[in-house]
Amino acid sequence: MIKTDILIIGAGPTGLFTVFEAGLLKLKCHLIDALPQPGGQCSEIYPKKPIFDIPAYPEILAGDLTDKLMEQIKQFEPGFTLGERADTIEKQEDGNFIVTTNKGTKHQAPVVAIAGGLGSFEPRKPPIPNIANFEDKGVEYMIREPELYRNKDVVIAGGGDSALDWSIFLTDVAKSVTLIHRRNEFRGHLDSVDQVQKLKNEGKINLITPAEVKGVVGENHIEGVVVAQKDKEEFTLACDHFIPLFGLSPKLGPIADWGLEIEKNAIKVNNALDYQTNIPGIYAIGDVNTYPGKLKLILCGFHEATLMCQSAFQRIFPDKKYVMKYTTVGGVTGFDGTKKEAPKAVVKKIE
Repeated sequence: MIKTDILIIGAGPTGLFTVFEAGLLKLKCHLIDALPQPGGQCSEIYPKKPIFDIPAYPEILAGDLTDKLMEQIKQFEPGFTLGERADTIEKQEDGNFIVTTNKGTKHQAPVVAIAGGLGSFEPRKPPIPNIANFEDKGVEYMIREPELYRNKDVVIAGGGDSALDWSIFLTDVAKSVTLIHRRNEFRGHLDSVDQVQKLKNEGKINLITPAEVKGVVGENHIEGVVVAQKDKEEFTLACDHFIPLFGLSPKLGPIADWGLEIEKNAIKVNNALDYQTNIPGIYAIGDVNTYPGKLKLILCGFHEATLMCQSAFQRIFPDKKYVMKYTTVGGVTGFDGTKKEAPKAVVKKIE
């Protein structure tokens, strides 16, 4: 039996940052994740994708963000159960929860924080009859290693942030980049849309809208895609890689059977207080939760984790009063006994 103060389901960015916030409160954390390494989607799906909305980082690769978070929480010595899926949960008479994985590993904690992101997921595939024949032969549904596209002709389909961001990124890698979207309007961040427009004007991105990819052609490897553009005849566009980025189809998996209140494949929480679910002691933070005004941003997950940890402390130690101190004042003491001291105040007389 693995015992801890806060059991975190999901080792993505939000789950990892929870360890830091809990550590400041002297709360021990253990994380469960079905993936073989920490980082969630940032490590598994797009480690080389640049992220632009992390404070203090104008740009940071998703994999590097994971590395920084792991470095930040090292001092708090979190435990990990990786490569195992949280399957069942039982509440004990003493208020503790027992969470058992698909491999039988049992965990006990008074607080459970579900930070499972989108849950288990599969890419949404376009309805192209023979596309399965070219999977791993030039057709990819996610980008793990951008160098695969070095000096290649790449076609990307989609109108969201992933399609826009990767189109921008690959202009410095691929021989050519073509972005195809069924509408003239894009649903990604305005800055990304403006940058794609700029790169199109500079001749660095070939933009085809409104249009759809209706077929793929080739023998042992993809050689081109069949494009249907509005008010024009279908034509074949030669390429080495076709990357349809239509998002992920998320599934909560076994968590959906835990008696939690679910809305549109997400867990409803009380955002007015502490992101607790309908079951006291179980919280949901990050992309896995939903509430009025919810934004699925890593930044928002960090905020939710911070408030959740404050509530968890009060739940675990109802008779203790915690006085919040800024880390710039009190420093940070890890569970290994080391302490990063806050800088001493300098007093200077004004003449």
